[in-house]
Amino acid sequence: QVQLIESGGGLVQAGGSLRLSCAASGRTFSRSAMGWFRQAPGKEREFVAAINWSGIVTYYADSVKGRFTISRDSATNTVYLEMNSLKPEDTAVYYCAADKAPYSGVSFELHDYDYWGQGTQVTVSS
Repeated sequence: QVQLIESGGGLVQAGGSLRLSCAASGRTFSRSAMGWFRQAPGKEREFVAAINWSGIVTYYADSVKGRFTISRDSATNTVYLEMNSLKPEDTAVYYCAADKAPYSGVSFELHDYDYWGQGTQVTVSS
């Protein structure tokens, strides 16, 4: 059974930092693109960042570009999201996602991802 388990969320003041982790189990994703999405209360789930299978290609939403960094460790089947200079508008549940197709490119589309975690809450206070 494939599982994606996020961790690292919490409460932080504006300007602070958090590092989210997503540990995958049940299969390897070393040849798959992975991404982070978020959903704020009353809003639709939105793209945050994605990384290709090799870790060389990354893609970010404009709202987080320059503040967030996505990375991966294929040896441990883990993807990370380093979040700096956090703002109250970053408050949301953050979800990890994985594409089951090998060697696929990065995507900001929800429907391109086949596996999802249950999310971790990030709250940024002003």
